[in-house]
Amino acid sequence: MLRELQERGTLAAVAEALGYTPSAVSQQLAVLEREAGTPLLAKAGRGVRLTDAGRLLADHADVLLAAADAARADLDALHDDVRGVVRAGGLQSATRALLIPALAAAGAAHPELRVEITEMELEQALPELRVGGLDVAVSDEYDGHPRPRPRGLVVETVHEEPLRLVLPASHPQARRRRAVHLESLRDDVWVSSASGTGHHALVLSTCRSLGGYEPDLRHRSNDADVQLELVRSTGAVALLPPLTLPADDPALAVRDIADGEVSRRLSLVTREGPQPPALRAYLDAVRDAARRLPGRR
Repeated sequence: MLRELQERGTLAAVAEALGYTPSAVSQQLAVLEREAGTPLLAKAGRGVRLTDAGRLLADHADVLLAAADAARADLDALHDDVRGVVRAGGLQSATRALLIPALAAAGAAHPELRVEITEMELEQALPELRVGGLDVAVSDEYDGHPRPRPRGLVVETVHEEPLRLVLPASHPQARRRRAVHLESLRDDVWVSSASGTGHHALVLSTCRSLGGYEPDLRHRSNDADVQLELVRSTGAVALLPPLTLPADDPALAVRDIADGEVSRRLSLVTREGPQPPALRAYLDAVRDAARRLPGRR
């Protein structure tokens, strides 16, 4: 519970994650304080924060829980068959292109393997990874906008793809099947993911560096299908990875950037330390799904 509080920040979040009431969490942490013989929590506004002693014990909890994970992996390795639960999380396009195909392949090969998939952004997934709520997450990262690399986690890139400009089929720049200069889209309305995301920052930086202007970034959605519908229905333009694009849509024109190339990478993020056979089997299936993706480098 103490380690969960260090990662999640509030007693309510700890209670929700562990399936307890906030009062039960408070009572258990009070027992721990008495056993430790020193305050572990201090009031901070309406909530609490960890004291120096609390942070020290939470760091030791990382070591103890890692040892428990290693013991569980060793026990699982004693079985001839692959069994156990793997919890995976990822953004929409990665879930559709990697996690679900890997689930189908790994499930067929290992009937005793149970995989649970949750669609989520990396900002949600990293804390869950650190506290054991997830076993693997798929992260996306754009050129010039690296993701955080928290301690205790391992990042492995499995796919890279150049982003494409998406225009309505009626757009003047869509009439010719060739790369489009960003400067020619200076007066267009743009769509991106929400403010604060890597994709939003990428659209801004690409228009600034390659086009020389501040885009009219009027629409925001983390759902690629919503972005594509905005292109179809309102005439907006977008900059999206190929994995998010439909195979054939007569209402859309997909073009390369004439001024340069910007890319997205998809990476597997896991905890450091031994991996049980179930997780290894699922990760192998995800890597195999990544090797089969079109446009892969």
